[in-house]
Amino acid sequence: MMNEYHTVNKLLNPINQFLQCTTPDAWIEEAQKPENLSRILRDHLLCELKAAQSAVFLLKRYVLTDEGKEQITQLVEPYELFAFKGIGSLDTLRGKSQLSKSIKAKDGCSYGQDMIDKMVLLIREELHHFYQVLEIIEQQGLEYRPITASRYAKGMIKHVRTYEPEALIDKLIIGAYIEARSCERFAKLAPYLEETIQKFYISLLRSEARHYQDYLALAEQISEQDITDRIKLFGDIEAELISSRDNEFRFHSGSPV
Repeated sequence: MMNEYHTVNKLLNPINQFLQCTTPDAWIEEAQKPENLSRILRDHLLCELKAAQSAVFLLKRYVLTDEGKEQITQLVEPYELFAFKGIGSLDTLRGKSQLSKSIKAKDGCSYGQDMIDKMVLLIREELHHFYQVLEIIEQQGLEYRPITASRYAKGMIKHVRTYEPEALIDKLIIGAYIEARSCERFAKLAPYLEETIQKFYISLLRSEARHYQDYLALAEQISEQDITDRIKLFGDIEAELISSRDNEFRFHSGSPV
């Protein structure tokens, strides 16, 4: 137990320094209520899918060949069909988070293969997490129904610059904040949940921490300028979304009204 506590703290220290605020106590109090478990899990499941979709979008927009675009689209499609159209099940999704062969960057993209290596691993892990959350939903005897998104991601995306490569850099910084906040919330909420879900949330910390680092590393690699000011800007925006009052309760929502 002591070793696990030390490992969690080691993972969270850089994340807590990166984030500009902590999750409000009011959110934790609301999230731990048994009647909110279904909402938390269903939104968490969709957050895993959206994380994968965001990485897919970046790959298709910036670095993939036409063949690679087709492969990555096919990888995520079964999860989208289940999440939004109710097509499929745990059985049909089992083992689907794999690519049949490796994908390569289009010619002339200096950062392309590094982005592919990082983002494909992220996509596969997020889709596997989707499957694991769905398992828990079914184990809990809950019904999966789609749930509307929170204001969180949109609240940051509207500040993305409209020219390249600055737009890409901003999107990567936003990705880093989303992954870092997810990691922080898993750790904050885990102690208040039953043992099965608690262990699952703690198990997610390592991959989520790496995802945030990968996004940030790509942003720094691609930018020709220092990105400290952009990181601070989005950190302030993210902190405002997390700490301010929020009419909707979701996994990434602000302080509950």
